[in-house]
Amino acid sequence: MEYKIALHQNTFDHGETKLVEGEGLAATTFTYPSGVKAVRLRHKDADVIMLPYQGQQIWSAVFSGRELAMRSMFSEPQAERNVLHNLARFLLHCGVSGIGSPGSQDRHALHGELPNAPYQHAWLVVGDDEVGSYIGVSGSFEHIEAFNSHYRFTPLVKLYQGSTLLRAQVTLENLNQTPLEYMYLAHINLRPVDYGRLVYTARVNPANVRVRVDLPPSFQAKPGYREFVQKLSKYPELHHELKPGMPYDPEVVLYIDFMADDQGWASSLQVHPDGNADIVRHKPEQLSHGVRWICRTANQEALGFEPATAEVEGYTAEKIKGNVRVLAAGDVFRAEYQVGALTAEETGVECAKIAALTGMFW
Repeated sequence: MEYKIALHQNTFDHGETKLVEGEGLAATTFTYPSGVKAVRLRHKDADVIMLPYQGQQIWSAVFSGRELAMRSMFSEPQAERNVLHNLARFLLHCGVSGIGSPGSQDRHALHGELPNAPYQHAWLVVGDDEVGSYIGVSGSFEHIEAFNSHYRFTPLVKLYQGSTLLRAQVTLENLNQTPLEYMYLAHINLRPVDYGRLVYTARVNPANVRVRVDLPPSFQAKPGYREFVQKLSKYPELHHELKPGMPYDPEVVLYIDFMADDQGWASSLQVHPDGNADIVRHKPEQLSHGVRWICRTANQEALGFEPATAEVEGYTAEKIKGNVRVLAAGDVFRAEYQVGALTAEETGVECAKIAALTGMFW
């Protein structure tokens, strides 16, 4: 059983207002000083802030008192469409016209139109399913561009009672009477920790874990950066431990061919020195490309575990690679993924499963 509670922008106060509470779950609404509307989802071990009308971003995710979101230059979300002027700290949806940096022949914005899309409708969901009792946020963004595309994008994020794992779903509907080319990336930005270990369901070699050698034109390589990237391209396992001082400045991007377990899930973990972990799970059958983004600079730090339909070189480059998908008139694309925190005991179990699947010692 599920109930939907419509959200309306004119009911968001600057002070925090309780919207619903029960079964150990609660939702409140508030408005940032910047004017951006927010919904806070909570239970005793979770505090998650979402932006229902601005990209349906997840701005913050605190589990068991620990912030999982990247260390960002932004102290609060900004009412901006440009992704560089409001980069979600934890999750932003990317696409549909393109993902990544646009090439010289591309006309899409950085990561497409979804990251800060102005949602026309938003709602709260409350219910029970086979997993348990949950509370969540959903909404719909309808994009219309004359002589081009017409689609509806609908994400849903659920927080379950007692769980430190968010479950997300995305739905893309082609509303045109002609085919729709599309790309999608879940830009999930974790906070890297010194000496964190990266464990994931792939067989690690230069063919399956590929390092992007060239930076986007807007970035300048610093001394030693290109040598570091060339070394990673031969020995990708060198990035598995986040040692202080490694030159992830401005960023390093890797493309990963994931394996799935017998239930169809691929997993990526950042195992902390205390044995706890952050985790992202996705289904390669739906999101066939794994993108890893590592950025550790004086101003921001991020560890991106990003399931996607393509790599992030922009529309034209991905079209040449055969990575741009096509959705027939009236058809729907769906994908699901999970992101959150694990205890040390849960981490041990997950790492053992990954070792058994990959045949690798982690």
